[in-house]
Amino acid sequence: MNETLDKPLDILYRDEHLIAIDKPAGLLVHRTVLDRHETRFAVQLLRDQIGQHVHPAHRLDRGTSGVLLFALDRDIGRSLSAQFEAQQVDKTYLAVVRGHPDAAGRIDHALARQFDDYEFRRPETSGEAQNAVTTYRRLAVAELPYRVDRYPSSRYALLELKPETGRRHQLRRHLKHLAHPIIGDATYGKGRHNRLFQQLFGCHRLLLACREMRLTHPVSGQPLRLAAPLAHDFAAVVEALGWPNAVNQEYAGSQ
Repeated sequence: MNETLDKPLDILYRDEHLIAIDKPAGLLVHRTVLDRHETRFAVQLLRDQIGQHVHPAHRLDRGTSGVLLFALDRDIGRSLSAQFEAQQVDKTYLAVVRGHPDAAGRIDHALARQFDDYEFRRPETSGEAQNAVTTYRRLAVAELPYRVDRYPSSRYALLELKPETGRRHQLRRHLKHLAHPIIGDATYGKGRHNRLFQQLFGCHRLLLACREMRLTHPVSGQPLRLAAPLAHDFAAVVEALGWPNAVNQEYAGSQ
């Protein structure tokens, strides 16, 4: 059992209109028929924790940790969602990937539309390709003396990712398209590399985190920065790979 899911959620920012948490890896944002057995969701846990209804403004995959933003009423929620849909929110993620990608790049690769289990699917939109763009920057690299594929050693990299669009599983699917899948990704990644990280570092999570988000406050109109520290299990992998200097571990908070 993931003990972090049994603790109160860490609140990164709160005012009378918004609240942002540091979502732990392994926690669903809301109920889904694909995980009928699951009884804990960020929406429910946060509602119970603060005694107030909350409305998620965006999504994070179950395995992704980091900044998750909610509105405290439906009107504010619609305003936030409009910013996300208009691509007016700047999001920064960190990921550990297989291989050594270029120092920087732009992935412009359309993705077939994926629906939530509760969405109505019109036949003409099923599988429809949607434009999707992600930019990335390589922060650090490592090479481990373990044969996983056909090479005598295995290479990994720490990437900063900035999605310019918000397609479902975009970062995970784009990194697979780049042939540098994210470690710990059971759907789009490589099981042999995932198992190596489990054996070496005891890491059983997707190594993807939403580190920072910048947007316009929907009421005040002022710039708002939300930031989350790396989770301990993610930070432990960064430390083990010799990358602490590549990541700003000091948490300056949100403002």
